[in-house]
Amino acid sequence: VSLSNTGSTDHLSFDWAGIPGFQFVQDPIDYETKTHHSNQDNYDHLQIDDLKQAAIIVASFVYQTSVEKDMMPRKPLVKEIFAFDGL
Repeated sequence: VSLSNTGSTDHLSFDWAGIPGFQFVQDPIDYETKTHHSNQDNYDHLQIDDLKQAAIIVASFVYQTSVEKDMMPRKPLVKEIFAFDGL
């Protein structure tokens, strides 16, 4: 988990709704170059040891947060209203 702001990830809609959302940052390896969201983004490129480690980290995080007596901190709820001009 990074303290830095990250963008264009699946957790942003949770942030927007005032629900804690997290992005677990991974080592880039070769994923962000030519394989990401391409026809080469398939099971052949999985890093099994990395997946095992990530599963352990996420499971531990979920368990630890579920047994906390206090709620996770939330970012301020800010809803932007977008005006659509019919385009």
